[in-house]
Amino acid sequence: MAFPEQEWKKAKKLCRLNEEDIRIAKQMGLNPKSLVKNIPSKDQQWKLPVKDWLWEMWEERQEKARKKQAKKQAAADTEDDSRK
Repeated sequence: MAFPEQEWKKAKKLCRLNEEDIRIAKQMGLNPKSLVKNIPSKDQQWKLPVKDWLWEMWEERQEKARKKQAKKQAAADTEDDSRK
């Protein structure tokens, strides 16, 4: 489901994000409502700002993808070694 650009602009302003942050959010499949919903209130001192939360989640996903790729490569290498 595509969200109107107006909603993304609103989320960008409310969450204090830049274009790169919005691109990352879209790439991860997040929607503007989830970004706005995760803005920490004054009594949620433990909660990260949306920008930090977004980048932390992005880094975790990238690390997971790197590990998966390395595991896949290692499996392919062992398969090649066994064929020799």
